Amino acid sequence: MISHRPVCGVFCKIRFNHGIKPRTLQRRISCLKSFSEYCLKENYMKSDFTAGIQAPKADKNIPKYMTLQELHKLFTCLEHDPRPLRIRNELMFKLLATTGMRRQVLVDLTWEQVNLENQTILVQGKGRKERLLPLHPIVLPLFQDYKETLLEQQKHYSEPIFYIQKNKPLNPRRLHKIFKGVSRTGWLTRSPIFSSSFEAYVCYLTITRSTRKQR
Repeated sequence: MISHRPVCGVFCKIRFNHGIKPRTLQRRISCLKSFSEYCLKENYMKSDFTAGIQAPKADKNIPKYMTLQELHKLFTCLEHDPRPLRIRNELMFKLLATTGMRRQVLVDLTWEQVNLENQTILVQGKGRKERLLPLHPIVLPLFQDYKETLLEQQKHYSEPIFYIQKNKPLNPRRLHKIFKGVSRTGWLTRSPIFSSSFEAYVCYLTITRSTRKQR
């Protein structure tokens, strides 16, 4: 009969002798626990040999946020991009930076959520909680310019705002790919995570305030 003590000892040896990361060990323990549950359910065993085995805590990855200089370079690069979808890209990333919304929230936006007259945008966050966010003045003309590039049916209030080249709605993976493409043009030496960019929003506010002080 297999007991939990030798199994626990094996995992300890694997972790400390082979240098396996906690997240990898978590997956292996989870797999073994699922196997043990199956054996108990089918009456192949009488006791759970994984009882008492706890998975180690995984290391938390600190997100790489954008610095003031990097945000300046991003905006400059977007404004001088010669490609046809320049306005779309500029609007997307300036909207992310000035609102702090996540990638999924951005790609799910429809024209019904945008109120250019009141300069607000209604977004749905975690737990389906709705928030009314103010639109920064730099994105207002971009909305107008971008809307002129769309087909008439794409301007309907229920249609998504952002599309890819083949007139298909944008998705988070494609958005991340676009951001990586912009970073490869030479304005950035590293690739920060821009999905939940509240840090970038704080950077942008700092830029705006410092510019006002200089004036």
